[in-house]
Amino acid sequence: MKDLKRYCLALDLVDDPKLIAEYKKYHEKIWPEITKSIRDSGIENMDIYCIENRLFMIMEVNNTFSFDKKAIMDAKNPKVQEWETLMWTYQQELPTSKPNEKWRLMEHIFQLE
Repeated sequence: MKDLKRYCLALDLVDDPKLIAEYKKYHEKIWPEITKSIRDSGIENMDIYCIENRLFMIMEVNNTFSFDKKAIMDAKNPKVQEWETLMWTYQQELPTSKPNEKWRLMEHIFQLE
């Protein structure tokens, strides 16, 4: 089994039931180029959960992953940029985020062992 590291991130959606439903619909079958870019960055598994307009993402990554590497890869990929622009239609910063700061890394505070 691979040694994987887990990251958890949060983001809000625009608080509009119609937009939230559209966002969920897009995630029923994300574009294949997005899946490829996620996997190519070293992300082995990703889950997104939703409650009301709050999103919670769990990423399990291999030792080739870094947030900086992913950002560089995404900036060079026109299809990822198109997806991110489209998703920003539905997303909004967390109340304490800096302008245009999307997914926020969460602090790990407990693990049951």
